[in-house]
Amino acid sequence: MTTLQERISAQSPESLAGIRRGIEKEGLRVLPSGALALTPHPLPLGSALTHPHITTDYSESQIELVTGAHLGVQDCLDELTEIHQFVYQTLRAQGDEMLWVSSMPCGLPTDETIPLARYGSSNIGRAKSVYRMGLGHRYGRRMQTICGIHYNWSMPGVSSEQYFALIRNFRRQAFVLLYLFGASPAMCPCFAQGRPHALQSLGGQALYLPHATSLRMGRLGYQSDAQATLAVSYNGLEGYANSLQEALTRPYPAYEAVGIRNPGGDYNQLGTSLLQIENEFYGTIRPKRVVRTGERPLHALRERGVEYVEVRLMDLDPFVPVGITAQTMRLLDVFLLHCLLSDSPPDTPEEITELKRNQHLTAERGREPGLCLQRRGQSVPLVEWAAQILQECAPLAAALDAGNGTRDYSAALQAAQALLDAPQETPSARVLARMAAAHGNNFTAFSISQSALAREALLERPWSGALQERSAAQARESLAQQQAIEAADTLPFEEWRQQYMSTQGLLI
Repeated sequence: MTTLQERISAQSPESLAGIRRGIEKEGLRVLPSGALALTPHPLPLGSALTHPHITTDYSESQIELVTGAHLGVQDCLDELTEIHQFVYQTLRAQGDEMLWVSSMPCGLPTDETIPLARYGSSNIGRAKSVYRMGLGHRYGRRMQTICGIHYNWSMPGVSSEQYFALIRNFRRQAFVLLYLFGASPAMCPCFAQGRPHALQSLGGQALYLPHATSLRMGRLGYQSDAQATLAVSYNGLEGYANSLQEALTRPYPAYEAVGIRNPGGDYNQLGTSLLQIENEFYGTIRPKRVVRTGERPLHALRERGVEYVEVRLMDLDPFVPVGITAQTMRLLDVFLLHCLLSDSPPDTPEEITELKRNQHLTAERGREPGLCLQRRGQSVPLVEWAAQILQECAPLAAALDAGNGTRDYSAALQAAQALLDAPQETPSARVLARMAAAHGNNFTAFSISQSALAREALLERPWSGALQERSAAQARESLAQQQAIEAADTLPFEEWRQQYMSTQGLLI
């Protein structure tokens, strides 16, 4: 059996230099008052259906910014910043909207008033909106307005089996990232209205938990009771694909009651199974592959294997204009490499239950002194376990530094290790401290202030006429692409839906 150190030594400089990362970053468009903007996705930003970098997530008011896959951390961050700049230039030209920098949402209207994202009249565009209608029926629209950052990561020469080993370890150790980078310890009281919760009130201006790291990843966040019945194993591609296929094809009584269409003939959802489509499955990390036009993600995975992993538990950092720093990205690189190269025994139903409990404990009480988690049935202090994991990451950081001619990876690791001894310096603690010191414990006031600072910082950055024209041309091109897709459609939507949703599309 090789040791971690031997596996690190066996990595070629080329494979370490070949790591690619990309970012998908969600953010709500809001008014200066902190209320959700109910205006359509701005036309000058292009088509949300076809634009490669600017789309919408659940709501028409929820912008998602997508970078390409980059060999350099700074290159990836530079592209993310540039996309932000174009969005802010466009928003400024149209009025006074800005992007909300917190993961937990702004002041929300009634559930049915939250606008679903629209993608035009093509079959694929309609399907995207019907899917979102289904999510609203299943989980409520409010939950879908929670925002985060997805970190897409790959390394050359890694097999599907190795990616699944990485995923198992990531799920075991994800509490480290929640502690270090969780930034949603509080929320607007409107979000929890009518829902049972154990949060405390901060003078009626916020709901919070004193030692919370990421309420977004806690029981009141992005969760699903229905999906809690899913026992998805990550022991390999075949088992994962089979359990996902069952969820995509097994009828679910509560969703059968909703029906595919309402009595008036409008669509309620794409299907009545536990999951409408693959993306509905929630998880802290997903195996992914780029799909071809009209292809189901599960078919792509089965046919061509895992291409990259998508890390889904990162909160937006409200102290940073674009929501994430280069240092955080480097720590993620080191952490994911550690997950890839460490021993990764198969998971069990018992361990999966234990990991879910650890996630909720860390999300809701992660900074609590002496907090213990469960590791293979044994109680272990969170800080002690995290320190051990980060210590094991040191040679990986050194290897990445050597491959990139920097000290940046080791510096990122040292900054993370320092936070274990200084919980008051974590983003979650800083959010609560800033809310108390400057905003009378008002979550909305804090988030409006940070959102305005982010807007100013991005609008003050140099922005050339050439960049503006290039971005505007890309937006125009995406609108033309959407029109071409709409013009090429021949099938009636119901026929298209049945074809897309057929079990046949999931198989190879």
